[in-house]
Amino acid sequence: MLVTGAGGFIGSHLAEELVKEGAEVTALVHYNSGSNISNLSYLDSHLLPQIKIVFGDIQDTFLMNQLSEGKDIVFHLAALIGIPYSYVAPSAYVAVNISGTLNMLEAARSHRVGKLVVTSTSETYGTALYAPIDEKHPMQGQSPYSATKIGADKIAESYFLSFGLPVCVFRPFNTFGPRQSMRAVIPTIISQVLSDSGEIRLGSLSPVRDMLFVKDTARGFMLAGLSEKSTGEVVSVGTGRGVTIGEIVDLLQKLCGTNKVVITQNDRIRPEKSEVMKLICDYSKAKNLLGWEPTFSLEQGLTEAIEFMKVHSPLVDPTKYAI
Repeated sequence: MLVTGAGGFIGSHLAEELVKEGAEVTALVHYNSGSNISNLSYLDSHLLPQIKIVFGDIQDTFLMNQLSEGKDIVFHLAALIGIPYSYVAPSAYVAVNISGTLNMLEAARSHRVGKLVVTSTSETYGTALYAPIDEKHPMQGQSPYSATKIGADKIAESYFLSFGLPVCVFRPFNTFGPRQSMRAVIPTIISQVLSDSGEIRLGSLSPVRDMLFVKDTARGFMLAGLSEKSTGEVVSVGTGRGVTIGEIVDLLQKLCGTNKVVITQNDRIRPEKSEVMKLICDYSKAKNLLGWEPTFSLEQGLTEAIEFMKVHSPLVDPTKYAI
């Protein structure tokens, strides 16, 4: 099996779970001069040697072709994901998210890969026109990031319809948990709750999100990759429960025993028409096709994320805004 973006937050958890299940895993990690394997470094010492790590870039057509040869299942997670940075560098998002996915699709087609799982995002839905959101909900490109993921999803769909490529577009809602970067809201909040500062600086507290624990997300990926029923389908996973950012702050403060002042910082607020105000998942399709359901509560997931952050303090100042 091949996992692209294996050094990332979700990718590292997926690679870990695959190895635990006895799979032979090749992990593509974005090339860097220090040979830093990123989140894979958190894997237990007996698991990591079982993974074949390759450094590279999904924009490299030749490498994608080489890595796809002989693979039964490919999990394509590599992407540029930060929404705020997509306002700064939209062309980079097009190159990585759209052209990179095209490279992966063509490589999978050339080598007759048994199944390709392409990673989507709930951000493709935009602000909910109805809730909970199922796979029939219209897609709305409310940020350059979401627009490029819509493009990638549609190219994947075209490869199924045009060439019969066995592809599944797998669409997790807001995944969180240990190893997540500081560009995401939950580690941003936790790091400030645990810091010596008496305040928490955030953007808007009113957006509603469906927060899915990363181990549930990884299990969904695995089921999507193994199931014939997911071929040619878009499958969303989430908890079906919406919670505001403000409510997450309150719960994290309760779990950590703090009562800090929350300050809204203007430079952390997305442009008004770009902000997605409500995302709640209808995961009935994942349940019916894959037999998947969430198993971790928000409180359980947040507790694991807190414990991870206590051991692995962020390398950046938690009061600074990371895009």
